[in-house]
Amino acid sequence: MVALYLTIFISLIIALIFLVLFLSSVKTGQYEDTYTPSVRMVLDEFDEEKKQE
Repeated sequence: MVALYLTIFISLIIALIFLVLFLSSVKTGQYEDTYTPSVRMVLDEFDEEKKQE
């Protein structure tokens, strides 16, 4: 029974660590750019075509 309580306690600590890391990444603005990743490939192709000309 002690092993069960220990694994639950450790999993809660790990979950809290991930929650703190997620909230800190949201607070620093790492998820604010939603447009650029979707068009990065297209923009790179246009840049390469302009360089070749």
